[in-house]
Amino acid sequence: MMDSEGTPTLVTLGETMGLFRASHSGPGELVDQYHFAMGGAESNVAIGVARLGVGAAWIGRVGDDAAGRKILRELRAEGVRTHGIIDPLAHTGLMVKETRIPGHSAVTYARAHSAGSRLDVDDIEASLLSGAGVLHVTGITPALSDSAERAVFRAIDLASDAGVAVSFDVNHRSALWRGRNPRIVYQRIAERSQIVFAGEAEAELLVGPGNPDALAERICALGPSTAVIKRGAAGSVTLSEGRHVAFPAAQIRPVDTVGAGDAFVAGYLAELLLGGDLLARLETATRAGAFACLGLGDWESYVRPGELELMEQVDPVSR
Repeated sequence: MMDSEGTPTLVTLGETMGLFRASHSGPGELVDQYHFAMGGAESNVAIGVARLGVGAAWIGRVGDDAAGRKILRELRAEGVRTHGIIDPLAHTGLMVKETRIPGHSAVTYARAHSAGSRLDVDDIEASLLSGAGVLHVTGITPALSDSAERAVFRAIDLASDAGVAVSFDVNHRSALWRGRNPRIVYQRIAERSQIVFAGEAEAELLVGPGNPDALAERICALGPSTAVIKRGAAGSVTLSEGRHVAFPAAQIRPVDTVGAGDAFVAGYLAELLLGGDLLARLETATRAGAFACLGLGDWESYVRPGELELMEQVDPVSR
């Protein structure tokens, strides 16, 4: 699957949920207005890639309800090609985000037995990966259900058969694993991936404790050619094709950090699909992640190509 200019696209799959976000800070029970939005790690990345001018496609299930219809409308409006299965037997997952004090959010989920958790191998069509450049998966989807885990590995099988690179963001959500050990699943995915993204704690969950350079080396020892350790305000550490790069973060005053990690991944993958070298990928990733922190919402403040230069007016990336 290529975009209109012949650039290979990104394909991703996972659960996107309806999101009720408190209109102002304070105890959630006393907030009388909530903004109805949507959010999900994989669709966030798809939107981030699409906003940067690269084709992106999302595969997932939604319920036959307002949240499901909103998700499909929003993704299409953002230029993401959607393979959205409307499941009449399950509801779209929901999350409620409250901000007790500015800068500190708490999220409550209602996603058990949701349509997204019913993703299965039959939903992953080989044609969706034909001509794609990258398949992007996260550790969230296999945690949702046995069928969703099978769908992830089906997508990876198809990507391997088609010569499509696999990108894996660990994106660990401990509550979803319900006492199960995710490490074996994460390692199985990493072994079949070309690129792995992880926070430091996520990397340690995958390969054991160590400093960022050691973590990247041990992740690459599993099979990937590239490991990117996301360190937030401390920047990132990357090992790619044997090359170590420590890249600094942009110096900003964040408004909302939710979705910044997905924006970072989107920036990296968009630049990769456009043919950028490692430093260009990390530059775009860093700026995209920082830009996402300058506005509210899971994805609403993601950057567009002409806006990357606005970062210079906030605070330049220090070198």
